Amino acid sequence: MAVAPINMVQQVVEYALTEIPAYKISLGIPNYGYDWPLPFERGVTRAETVSNLEAVQIAIENGAEIQFDEVSMSPYFRYWKYGIEHEVWFEDVRSYQAKFDLIKAYELTGAGYWQIMQFFRANWLLLAQMFQIRKIGD
Repeated sequence: MAVAPINMVQQVVEYALTEIPAYKISLGIPNYGYDWPLPFERGVTRAETVSNLEAVQIAIENGAEIQFDEVSMSPYFRYWKYGIEHEVWFEDVRSYQAKFDLIKAYELTGAGYWQIMQFFRANWLLLAQMFQIRKIGD
């Protein structure tokens, strides 16, 4: 499934708000994806972490059509390599928009990134358009 499906993230935010004031909550934003070999077997199957740009490159190299899941608000695709089917879930501007909208809708204090060093220009452009960006301590 998606790295951070918006429907599940929203449930966590709604629960957190019953215990914690919104001004103390920052939303964690994933800046990566997972490439899963199929079939998935709990405790056995291991995904490879990929950057968002790597995910798109894998789709191009393998002629895979990128789909978009409206429930999780996340892009994904499947491809075959060496006789093994793979499923890749990652983030794009649409999935980031959904997460940023959640921050605004619930008036959360902001966001923090996992894998901030993975370059994905579209994310930073959208972030700058929607929010005032500041380093902690400024």
